[in-house]
Amino acid sequence: MHSIQDRLPVSIIIANYNYARFLPRAIESTLDQSHSDVEVIVVDDASIDDSADVIASYGGRIKAHMREANGGHGAAFNTGFAASRGAIVLFLDADDYLYPNAVSEIVARWEDDTAQMQFRLHIVDECEHVNDVFPPPEVPFESGDVTPQLLRRARYQTTVTSGLAFARSALDAIMPIPETEFRQGADGYLVTLAPLYGQVRSIDSCLGAYRIHGNNHSVFSEKLGQRARWRVEHDFHRLQALAAQAKNVGLEVSHDANLRDPTHLEERLASLCVDSRRHPVADDSRVALGAAGAVASLAMNVSLRRRAMLAAWFLSVGLLPLRMATAVLSWKLVASSRPAFLARLSKTIRHVTG
Repeated sequence: MHSIQDRLPVSIIIANYNYARFLPRAIESTLDQSHSDVEVIVVDDASIDDSADVIASYGGRIKAHMREANGGHGAAFNTGFAASRGAIVLFLDADDYLYPNAVSEIVARWEDDTAQMQFRLHIVDECEHVNDVFPPPEVPFESGDVTPQLLRRARYQTTVTSGLAFARSALDAIMPIPETEFRQGADGYLVTLAPLYGQVRSIDSCLGAYRIHGNNHSVFSEKLGQRARWRVEHDFHRLQALAAQAKNVGLEVSHDANLRDPTHLEERLASLCVDSRRHPVADDSRVALGAAGAVASLAMNVSLRRRAMLAAWFLSVGLLPLRMATAVLSWKLVASSRPAFLARLSKTIRHVTG
């Protein structure tokens, strides 16, 4: 006898742009799910590689939506969601993939008041070799009612696109995604607004793989300033969207929420240190950002050692001469820039501060 959960319809929306070499793995991973009711929707965002041929090869096993003009992450998500029917909706980046038990595990833990489910992912390379876990195991997810964290600092500990599942009811309240503001990083919009409509639940095991490679949006270490500026501006867009949505449900977001968020402050310091001329906030200072980052770090939900280390890092970047501060900053944000002894020290610190 099958339970109601066994029959719960789930939609997986794969957003693809020029990832023909990875797309078969993503599609196969969704078709191989052990859950009995999964629809697979592939949205191609006007790719110019062989993606169309890959998608066509699956015939009626998937629902294909071929966009005529490239619109970015948010547009692809909107297209896929409009075509979906599932009570639970997952968005999967085309260079990532899920394990066969992913949907079954999500459904088994789903409750009526769930707005969002989040789970860890193995970090893999182009050849699918596992290199790490994201988020790191020593960083706990924040679960339950995370609205207080959102209202105070506009962020909580969550994950990336392929490690998320959403209740259709929550998505109905916040979709469509603003396509200009969230041309990239549409998952940031979803995780910021969905928790206003229910509980966030977390699974600590890895249910899929997050592929890090030279062409995805997550990797542009050689352009640290560009990456930092984009993330700072993305946070401003998230905060604006959160403030508007919160107002709709009778809540108010702190006006200085970003200044209580260590992740935002880290990127804001990076932007200011690396390329102050193009930094998006004219009156920022390293001292003020470093001090704010130290205070915010001490309020994090991680071990005391980890909080203290991060607070010390913020103060160093805020107070050291600019050249030294930039080196300290890059050692943290760009692993490949670390001297060998620091790389070894980083692994040790991560182990003892878990």
